[in-house]
Amino acid sequence: METILKILITKMASKSVALITMSLRPARIGVNVAAFVQPIFQKAFSAADVKLTPVDLRDFNLPIFNENVAPAMVPAFAQFEHEHSKAWSAEIAKHDGYIIVIPEYNFGLAGGTKNAIDYLLNEWKGKPVVIVSYGAHGGSKASQQAKEILGGLGLRIAETRPQLAFADPMGEMGVILAEGKVTEASRAKWEGQTDKIVKAADELKELLLQPNDPANAPKA
Repeated sequence: METILKILITKMASKSVALITMSLRPARIGVNVAAFVQPIFQKAFSAADVKLTPVDLRDFNLPIFNENVAPAMVPAFAQFEHEHSKAWSAEIAKHDGYIIVIPEYNFGLAGGTKNAIDYLLNEWKGKPVVIVSYGAHGGSKASQQAKEILGGLGLRIAETRPQLAFADPMGEMGVILAEGKVTEASRAKWEGQTDKIVKAADELKELLLQPNDPANAPKA
């Protein structure tokens, strides 16, 4: 399998993958999570012509969806009116694949994450995505919800979904919420997920080699 993958990688045209930080809280841990996984993905992509581009959802200042047209109508039948919608749509459309770093709030997908997804459809339909979640216990519920939503929209979801948990959820919560900092204990715990992150990266590389067709998505 590894030999076949190496042969395929040598034939891969240059691809662009967006590493998207989806958290929006003023003090947020998401940027630290993205910074943790970025070099792991970059190393896994080093043998392939894959460019990893950090993208921060906060930079787009998306309000609760306020367009008069449905995303499914764009661009074939209608256009977005607002600049924030156009900018977010254009950013997502220019990439071949995605790694989304999502928080879990109150046992589910964060509202800002869902709102950002609700602005999109054709920009990334059929393209592959890795879901990286984090939270008190790793964000498994948010990860599963994101899988169902994105899969329903036609994205191809990598089977491996890294879930990064905090070492001491209750003890660290004050630092996380007030300062947006991650403790060394949690970082050490995340290091134990390195192999899983590399596996997700390898799956993404394989998906990038396939046509952008939801039919190629791994079966649940």
